[in-house]
Amino acid sequence: MSSSSTHQVYSGLWKDRPVVIKCSIEDQAKTDGTPDSVLRPEMSLFDKPTRGTSMDEFKEMMHSFLKANLGEQPSLSTLVDRIITLADVNKDGKVSLAEAKSIWALLQINEFLLMVALQEKEHTPKLLGFCGDLYVTESVSHSSLYRLEVPHYLQTVVPEALSSSVNHWLAPAWPRRARITIGLLEFVEEVFHGSYGSFLICDASPRHVGYNAKYDCKMANLRSVASEAVVRGYLRGRHCETNADCMYGRDCTATCDRLVKQCNTEVVQPNLAKVCVLLQDFLLFGAPSDLRGDLEKQLRTCVTLSGLASQMEVHHSLVLNNLKTLLWKKISNTQYS
Repeated sequence: MSSSSTHQVYSGLWKDRPVVIKCSIEDQAKTDGTPDSVLRPEMSLFDKPTRGTSMDEFKEMMHSFLKANLGEQPSLSTLVDRIITLADVNKDGKVSLAEAKSIWALLQINEFLLMVALQEKEHTPKLLGFCGDLYVTESVSHSSLYRLEVPHYLQTVVPEALSSSVNHWLAPAWPRRARITIGLLEFVEEVFHGSYGSFLICDASPRHVGYNAKYDCKMANLRSVASEAVVRGYLRGRHCETNADCMYGRDCTATCDRLVKQCNTEVVQPNLAKVCVLLQDFLLFGAPSDLRGDLEKQLRTCVTLSGLASQMEVHHSLVLNNLKTLLWKKISNTQYS
């Protein structure tokens, strides 16, 4: 499922159910502003904790790690306890050195960390198991919003209009796309000021948004998501000449303060605006004629939202809820709800 030499993904069967098996050999150093972007020496994966580390020391080590990666959150102790329970693979009430080393290595993988932090969320694939630095998640039957994905080396010869037309033809019926959209909007809500902080979608590609056989939205790939704390930490004090120097991932961009030649830490475009850019293509074609005008107007408002703190709370919630309400009214009390 992945041809990358640094992030290996396989499909398989586990206990007669389809699963996705992932193995990342990348580091969390993010030197180029991309989650999981640097190769990790294999021997350094399992160098912590060292023999003789007590459980209290391991918990403190875990708490410091989570604080650095998720920010100062009042519920971090709860997350530490969840991870300790997860690490106890054989359920004997103790965490062995091997189990501790395995969970520590996995937490260095951005996607695994976010999967644990967002595990109770409806639109995050469920973590089913792990061993070493390999982990297994539930399979998402449709791992992308669109069925046709033109390889990079063919994009120059295949017209975008052609691939778009084919994808529109292959897409689910509009009411089912509306159901998927409602789920995607709910995910945006879930990662905004959640139990363990806020998270940013730093590559809002249709390839990372999937859905299951019931047309419930599932984020098929969390590697494009990063905690706000990590993004701000990356941008803070970073030298810049233009705004292009203040980019984390593909879509998390801040402004460059040209007087001091340093990046500001506030991301310009919020998650909701990025998602609405996707929805302009995914949702508008085939929309019911009595709804299309309102839908276009709301999506236009949505894509112009700013990431500035002054706008983030009430205005964003209002736009998001208006969109969800508009869609839900159209498909509620039908077979698609």
